[in-house]
Amino acid sequence: MTNQDIIAKLPYTKPFLFVDELISISENGVEGNYYFDENLDFYKGHFISNPVTPGVILTEVMAQIGLVCLGIFLLNKEFIETTSIALTSVEIDFLKPVYPKEKVTVISEKIYFRFGKLKCKVSMKNEQGAEVCSGTIAGMIV
Repeated sequence: MTNQDIIAKLPYTKPFLFVDELISISENGVEGNYYFDENLDFYKGHFISNPVTPGVILTEVMAQIGLVCLGIFLLNKEFIETTSIALTSVEIDFLKPVYPKEKVTVISEKIYFRFGKLKCKVSMKNEQGAEVCSGTIAGMIV
């Protein structure tokens, strides 16, 4: 399965698809990018005159790249259209803001994948390599 195949299997579309590119993926983790276009709708109301990416969106980017893409890769042919994905726990520390026109990289390391539950250590870095947020995310893939 190619990286593009994995992205095509994601159960999201624009404007809620937050994966532009998968750089690498293996049994142990994934790395991918997303660019925050300045015209994204949430910027219109999240801090007037000084738009900042909401933490819930940063969490979603990390979940889509770091958990769902990795889960699709791990399940391979077992991942089908009727496969369900549910977020079960999130613990994220936010360290720096992410602004419009920024590209971020998500790095995810698998902690475990058993009984349909995937848990990962995730971190997001900006283009300067500074960590903007990190933590753990877990979800059920059944």
